Amino acid sequence: MDLKNAAALVTGASCGIGFETARVLRERGARVAICARHKDELEASAKILGALPIVADVSKEDDVLRMIDIVVSEFDDYNVLVNNAGFGSFEPLVELTSDEFFRVWRTNVLGAMMVARESARHFVGRNYGNIVNISSTAGQRGFANGTAYCASKFALHGMTECWRAELRQYNIRVMQVNPSEVLTSFGAATPKQPRADNPSKLHAPDIGELVVSMLELEDRGFITESTIWATNPR
Repeated sequence: MDLKNAAALVTGASCGIGFETARVLRERGARVAICARHKDELEASAKILGALPIVADVSKEDDVLRMIDIVVSEFDDYNVLVNNAGFGSFEPLVELTSDEFFRVWRTNVLGAMMVARESARHFVGRNYGNIVNISSTAGQRGFANGTAYCASKFALHGMTECWRAELRQYNIRVMQVNPSEVLTSFGAATPKQPRADNPSKLHAPDIGELVVSMLELEDRGFITESTIWATNPR
C-alpha cells in the first residue's frame, strides 16, 4: 500500500516497538493514532510523533470499543491496525498462579482479539484493511519459565491464521511479525528502564522498519509472516 493513504492505529505505542513502528509510519506519510495505558507517557510520545493519543487498556472491552470509535471518527478511512500491546511474565510452572497466567492472556490474547475484532468490522465494511500482529519467536518455540508468555504468543499465532482465512475475501491482509529478543524496556526491572545497549542485538527500530516494509508491499500480495533474528548476538 501507499502509506500516504494509510490511517493507522498502533497499540502499546508509548515506547519500544510500538513507538518505533508509529514513527516510521509517520515518516512515510501515514496518519497515526497510538494507544497506551499511561496518559502522561502516551501524550509525550504522541507529541514527538505528531500522532493522535488515545488512553486505553486493550484488556478492557469498554476501552477497546471507545478507542476504535475514536479512531474511526478521526480517520473515517482507518485501514491499518498494528496489534502490538503486550507484556511478559516469566515464572517456573510450579510457581505460576492462575491469576498471573490470565493477566498475561487478558492483554496478549483477549486484548489482541478485541482490537482486531472491532477493527475488522470497520475494514469489512470498507472491503479493505491491514492487520499486523506483533508476536514473538516465543510463539514458535517454548522455553523454561515461559508458560504464560509463550502460550499467549502461540495463541496469537493461531488467531492470526484464523483471521487470515476469514478476512482475505474482504481484501484484508492479516500478517504477523515474530521478533526474537529486542532491546526495549520489555522485561526490565521497571517499565521505563531500558536495558543496557548491545549493538549486536535487535533494536526496536529494526522491528518498526520490518512492519512498515510488509505494509508497503503492493496490495495485490502480502507477506503472511516474518521472523527476525539478530545476526550474531553476543
